[in-house]
Amino acid sequence: MVGLIIALVVVAILVFWIIGIYNGLVKLRNRFKNAFAQIDVQLKRRYDLIPNLVETAKAYMKHESETLEAVIKARNIAASAAQAAAANPADPGAIRSLSQAESGLGGALSRLMMVSESYPDLKANQNMMQLSEELTSTENKVAFARQAYNDAVTEYNEKREIFPNVIFAGAFGFLPAELFRIEDPAEREGVRVNFG
Repeated sequence: MVGLIIALVVVAILVFWIIGIYNGLVKLRNRFKNAFAQIDVQLKRRYDLIPNLVETAKAYMKHESETLEAVIKARNIAASAAQAAAANPADPGAIRSLSQAESGLGGALSRLMMVSESYPDLKANQNMMQLSEELTSTENKVAFARQAYNDAVTEYNEKREIFPNVIFAGAFGFLPAELFRIEDPAEREGVRVNFG
């Protein structure tokens, strides 16, 4: 009888221990999904600013339609990738696609800013200065949100990869999460906006 009680106690401890592993992984997965939601909020703000920036620049940059069209195209691709990633932030492919789309958008915005330097009237335009300031602020918020997301993903991945959690993580469907990386070193610098 004592042996049966000891066996039941050991089984109960194991069950509660596995439940603790499961609940810990759920908590960390929800944390990185929430962190991605914060990126998504800032990216949407950024995507909303870009058409206004392009419209303001369009009046001054009549001969730069290719650059303006590239920015809008890159914005649309990034917005679509962000929507796919927001639907499932745990999908590594969606996060990789978003990272690539964001790199493309960053490059297009950088080209727009470089070309706009050639237009003094545009640089002096109050609306353009305000939009540029908002874009710079948004870029900073995106960077902070990416850092928080990457921190949450790292913590989640570490938790699911340590022993003995690694034994149960796959069985419970806890797959590795993808960091939000910018692959092109030139894009890591961000968009430089300066009309002052």
